Amino acid sequence: MLMSGMMSSSLLAQGEVNRAVDAQGKKYYTPPTRIAVDRGLKYLAERQHADGSFGSGSTFNQNVAVTALCGMAFLADGNTPGRGKYGKQVQKTVDFILASCKPSGYIIAPESISHGPMYGHGFATLFLAEVYGMTRSKDVRAKLEKAVEMIVKSQNAKGGWRYTPESKDADLSVTVCQIMALRAARNCGIFVSKEVIDRCIEYVKNSQNADGGFRYQIVRQGKSEFPRSAAGVVALYSAGIYEGKEIEDGLAYIARHLPNQRYFRGSHYYYGQYYAVQAMWQAGAEYWESWYPAIRDELVSSQMTSGSWRPDSSNCVEYSTAMACIVLQIPRNNIPIFQR
Repeated sequence: MLMSGMMSSSLLAQGEVNRAVDAQGKKYYTPPTRIAVDRGLKYLAERQHADGSFGSGSTFNQNVAVTALCGMAFLADGNTPGRGKYGKQVQKTVDFILASCKPSGYIIAPESISHGPMYGHGFATLFLAEVYGMTRSKDVRAKLEKAVEMIVKSQNAKGGWRYTPESKDADLSVTVCQIMALRAARNCGIFVSKEVIDRCIEYVKNSQNADGGFRYQIVRQGKSEFPRSAAGVVALYSAGIYEGKEIEDGLAYIARHLPNQRYFRGSHYYYGQYYAVQAMWQAGAEYWESWYPAIRDELVSSQMTSGSWRPDSSNCVEYSTAMACIVLQIPRNNIPIFQR
């Protein structure tokens, strides 16, 4: 009876949390936001290639990272493979990512030139993990397990990752991408050892500067920058670190970069906002209530008439549009990796 009572109390508590999150979603996900996302997703659906991929230009055409992020934007709207308004687009995205999985587990499309293929591998693995959690597809699981194994095998001695699986050095940006993929995989039942996660945590903590921000590589005493600092905080959350000095200092650093209602098209703008909104969502009301309305209004007001968002200097229009749609949909709480 005692155990039954404890389980009932736990379920009730979780129910209260879920209701609170749902209420927040309705409060912050306003009708203009819904319209902006609808237009963005429609734009993306029209830009999908026949093979299921996304991306444009000589650098990002058929890029697995861009493709995976577009798929995540549709998942955030409640679509799953074959189900929902954009279920067809999600299924085609899954098919392309699976077709890009090599026997080694590496997810890469040779037709796409990429500055850092491990970025693509990390985002594609994250996408497959979310799809597997929603579908329990055996085909997806088989490829996902190989992709996770490849990430684990390519972790370097300091606990991080770099642009390619064979690299002996590491940087925070690529490392965060792999940590999120591993967390998503663990969430849906794929084994990842504690040792691997502990080494991730050590690398991220060693990348933090005294001002609370994060530098690019631990071997260099570089300055903090907003985009990778937001990513650093999310990496800690993804690794299971929810409190402590590193989190507090990191959040304080991010909070100094509150969106200011003007459209800033600097390098890595969408990358930074993608991670910052996740960090503030996890941090709770104190941070979220000032951050989300600011970035929401900034993105809604800067959407182009086509339904897309103008890309920053480092990527393509499909990437910027997918990232904007993901950021705006965070309070909907539809994707497990983003949930509180």
